[in-house]
Order: sequence, then structure tokens, then C-alpha cells
Amino acid sequence: MTASDRKQAALDYHAKPRPGKLAIAVTKPFTTPEELSLAYTPGVAEPVLAIQENPDDAFRYTSRGNLVAVITNGTAVLGLGNTGALAGKPVMEGKAVLFKKFADVDVFDIEVDESDPQAFIDTVRRIAPTFGGINLEDIAAPACFQIEEALIEQLDIPVFHDDQHGTAIIIAAGLLNALELANKKIEDVRIVCLGAGAAGVASMNLAFELGARRENLVMVDRKGVIHTGRDDLNPQKQQFAIDTELRSLADAMDGADVFIGVSGPNLLSAENLKRMAPNPVVFALSNPTPEIMPEVALAARSDVIMATGRSDFPNQVNNVLGFPYIFRGALDVRARRINTQMHIAAVQALRALAKEDVPAAVLEAYRKKSLSFGPDYIIPKPLDPRLIDYVPPAVAKAAVDTGVARSGYPAHYPKAPE
Repeated sequence: MTASDRKQAALDYHAKPRPGKLAIAVTKPFTTPEELSLAYTPGVAEPVLAIQENPDDAFRYTSRGNLVAVITNGTAVLGLGNTGALAGKPVMEGKAVLFKKFADVDVFDIEVDESDPQAFIDTVRRIAPTFGGINLEDIAAPACFQIEEALIEQLDIPVFHDDQHGTAIIIAAGLLNALELANKKIEDVRIVCLGAGAAGVASMNLAFELGARRENLVMVDRKGVIHTGRDDLNPQKQQFAIDTELRSLADAMDGADVFIGVSGPNLLSAENLKRMAPNPVVFALSNPTPEIMPEVALAARSDVIMATGRSDFPNQVNNVLGFPYIFRGALDVRARRINTQMHIAAVQALRALAKEDVPAAVLEAYRKKSLSFGPDYIIPKPLDPRLIDYVPPAVAKAAVDTGVARSGYPAHYPKAPE
């Protein structure tokens, strides 16, 4: 398929047979006068009064408990940049489809025409009573950090910026498994992270929670190594500043065990890859063109364990492995927030699933004769139906164990993971 054909196919997909990718469905009988009187006046007054007396009854009598808002201001849409809120709507609808398809979570996509962080925070806070959770999406750094932190503190429902934490969780799951295959431990390895935006910052903070050491991390942005001598660092970057003589990416790569790229295309050369330690782990996640193409990396280093953000190469780091199932687990225990322990629970669930035998249906979907834990399979495939049985129970248990759940571990879930 040519680029022109692919463009037209994408436009036709979104336009036909009816515009968009979403619709609203009625969930209760609505065919008789009696049902009409229950659905609306006068019967609807009863749940109104019940919720007025006990706000948590909104989870019992309305769709709030299974409804997530996917919200953007369009300031960082995909790799396209600041497209504006309205142009971000196809992406938000797409996110909603993934929520519904993979975890049966209902979504309203909301595009807010507001670039001022405080005004955006105020808008989301005012509409939050509608929802059981908030998924922030495609909001540029550094405003995304301020927005998420404020909303987490001000709301009593989960707030999750997927570009930060969703990416971090999938990276962490793949990284831990890759290091296991490389016979290395996260507390010992030297890590280079190229890219200090939302994904880079969140991924490295989660790596620290999992045992990585700050002194072993070198963060690199457009201006080079983030070090203590720089005076151009925002607070998010400042936390990664180290006292070092290293200045360039080439300097940082010398002897590194891990490269995490969340930056731009073709920024990691074969020469710099060759500087890395034996059995290097390279996550080149820029889309659609990675920091280094897998064929280039493998030609330079036969011992590299490689992941990208693309579906046409092994080990795709895809957020759909995370956010639908993380919200499913959080919603099912009516969680007030999604905390770090819930992030880690999702990481460990994904790690474990990658080590299980892959069912025939997954092999057929991906046209594979076999898949097993190894350098070309360190994280599950997005179409693996077992994700719903692995990730939500782990997240739900972590929510209950850390006291952020309004209800207990669901009876319809599998036995709580250890």
C-alpha cells in the first residue's frame, strides 16, 4: 500500500459509513410508558435523592463507575505537535475505542480549547463529577506535570496521564524482562535516557521505584547531557541533573547497559550503539521512525535486545497493554487514585504474562508459528486476551492493599494475585 493509499484508507475508515468511531448505547429497557417513567420523570427523582444523601451512590445508580473521560487540549498530539484541541479528537475517539474494546470501559472524549494550565485544571475539576476516572492525553510538557499533580490532589477519582505513566509501565515491564535475559539487575545497570519530556521523566522515575540508581542514570535532551552545570532546566529535568563531565550522547553511551529513546528519529547511530556494554538493551520508541532501526542495530550488535514502538517489529512498547486494564482494575474497586503501587502491580503482571505459554489464538492473530519468552518476546502482544485476567486483578489488589479503594477485591475476579 502506497503512502497515498494509506492516507485515503485512514480517512475513509473515519468517514464511512458514519463519521467517527464512537456511539452511545442505551443499557436499560425503554419500550413502555412504565419504563419511560422509571428512566425519567417521576422515577428518576429517587436516585437523585439517594445520591444527594450519599454521593457514593452515584456508582450504584448511574454509569459513573464505568465511565472515563479521555481529555486533551491538543498541545502534543501524537508526533504532530500542537494541533489544537479539535484536531486531537480522532485520537481521543481512538483511545475510547481501545478502552471499550479491550476492557469494556465506557468513555466520553473531551477536547478542551485551553492551553493555560490553571484554566485547564479548573475545567476538568468542574466536570469531574460525571466520571469514575480521568485519562489525560496529548498534553505538552511541562504543563502536563502541573495539570496531573493538581488534579490528583483535587479529585477523589483516578487521574492518569497515559503519555507519562502508561508509557512508563510498559517500558518498565519490558526492561525488567530484557535485563533478566541479559543476566543483569536493574540496580546495577547504567541507563541512558534520550528524551526528557513526559514519557522520559515518568519512565525514569518508575525505574527508580523498581531499583534503578540515580547515579547510574544519564538523561539527555536536545542540548545534551542534563548536568548540574546547566542553568536552563525546568524542575522536572532538574531532578535528573548529575555532577558529571559527560556532555554529549556519545559520551553517555560509552559502557551503558540500557538505552531508552523517547525522542526522535535516527538519533542513535550504530557507532554509539557499539560503545555500549555487552548484551545491551535498546528501546528505540520514537514513532514512526525509531532512534535506530532494528536492522541497523542488529547489524551493529548481534547481542542487542531491541524494542520499538512499532507493530511491525518484535517487542512493541504499546500503551494499550496498560491503560484499559489499569482503569478496569481501578474502576472495579472504585479507587480514589492510581498510585505508584498500582503502577508497579501492572508492571509485574505484564512481566509475568510474557513468560506464560502463548495461546494459539494469539499466534494466529500475529501469523506466528511460535512465541516464547526471549529476546524477540519480552512483553505480551496487544491482542492477547489474557491481559484482562492478569492486569486488572493485580491493579485492584494493589488499590485495596494501599487503602485507595472504596470497595473490596471484586468477587467475580480470579483469586487475588500473591
